[in-house]
Amino acid sequence: MSRQSESIFTANEKDILQEVMNIAFGKASADLAEVIDIYVVLSVPDVALLNASELAGYIGSEIRDFERISVVEQSFMGRFQGVALLIFPSEAGRKLISILGQEDEQSALHSIALLERETLMEVGNILIGACVGKLAELLDDQITYSPPRVLVEDDPRATVTRDMFDPDSTAIVMRTLFSFENENISGYLFLITRNESIAWMVSALHSFMERYE
Repeated sequence: MSRQSESIFTANEKDILQEVMNIAFGKASADLAEVIDIYVVLSVPDVALLNASELAGYIGSEIRDFERISVVEQSFMGRFQGVALLIFPSEAGRKLISILGQEDEQSALHSIALLERETLMEVGNILIGACVGKLAELLDDQITYSPPRVLVEDDPRATVTRDMFDPDSTAIVMRTLFSFENENISGYLFLITRNESIAWMVSALHSFMERYE
């Protein structure tokens, strides 16, 4: 958790948010394993509180080792609201096609580029939905989602566009590094919570703690 967040989150709130994220990300990993029979290893989630104008630089620095990227972007709406970004190195789509066994079955009907996008969207939809949904469930909220979309970028800093967030607002960024067990595929999942959700989240964390005291 960044130092800037200390003015909003107490030590107890920080700890419980970290625990809620661990539970939610573990659930996402288990759900994905059930669907594609591959276990996804997730790092301990990290939390940062940033001005929205700093988001592009922050994400760009986190994924600086990726020369080109594929991004699954999906907005989520509720009291917990924001944008999820699942970021892969650009070659991951083709690898996922092979892992899921879709290339032989569908390549005759689809171009490889289209099949890559569909595969990334499928994996992203499962991973984002499971993670965000479990976070919302634990914090007693209900979420709806926009349709996911896949973007291919040459510049990782272009992942967060200027119109995505009010540059004067504050955002909570939850980040984890994920990898597919026994496969050479890894990437990042970012959950970026809008400024409007911060006060609700602090209250929800207190309610969560009270239920387990």
